[in-house]
Amino acid sequence: MIRLKTEEQIKRIRESCHITAKLMEQLSTFIEPGMSTWDIDQYCYEFIVGHKGVPAFLHYEGFPATACISINEEVIHGIPSKKTIIKEGDLVDVDLGINLDGHFSDMARTFIIGKTKDEYRKLCEVTAQSLVLGIEAASAKNARIQDIGSAVYKYATKFGYGVVRDYCGHGVGLAVHEEPEIPNYASSYMPNPRIREGMVLAIEPMINLGTHKVKVLANDWTVVTLDGLPSAHFEDTVACTKNGLEILTVV
Repeated sequence: MIRLKTEEQIKRIRESCHITAKLMEQLSTFIEPGMSTWDIDQYCYEFIVGHKGVPAFLHYEGFPATACISINEEVIHGIPSKKTIIKEGDLVDVDLGINLDGHFSDMARTFIIGKTKDEYRKLCEVTAQSLVLGIEAASAKNARIQDIGSAVYKYATKFGYGVVRDYCGHGVGLAVHEEPEIPNYASSYMPNPRIREGMVLAIEPMINLGTHKVKVLANDWTVVTLDGLPSAHFEDTVACTKNGLEILTVV
């Protein structure tokens, strides 16, 4: 069942999203070569707790950290570690959410660390633009959920990239994950509800430089590309309000 939020609930979700966006903004200058993904996770934890929030991902279905931190060929759900050291040229995807008194945000950004290959930078640019186009599709009059995935897929595949199919966006706001699922492609076999006032959605293209196929590592969490080529991931939380679609994960 899709949970439609009240104006008051969206107000509180917005507050959670603003804190998350502020954290992402600070991470863009905090992350640098030589630090571990554990260092990044600790920074996120302290920031969230310092803003009177609770890390939404920590212990969710057993996940052991505040943030999913995925590097290069890791698509999503990378587990932070003191042994995983950031290097110049890495693509570092940070995906996290905040529980602010029962109101949840969700956001992801792929950060380019220093100078990287042109093809990696292009992948990030296209993935970020895919998110923009997905949000624009959701904003259209009488839009449906699959309009989002159709916009993402059509744009990303023009560049020969693989659009991840095994994982998708989702509803959010009063829990970490809610209905509906929001795939980054369209199919006649999937539900396609109309986007309505009160919906809060986490839209998140996951785009691979090579194949769309992925696998899960032995830790039962980290998803990697099947061919070992890099992946990029961008995500925003948006709300359908009486005044139209609003991106909530902004400072």
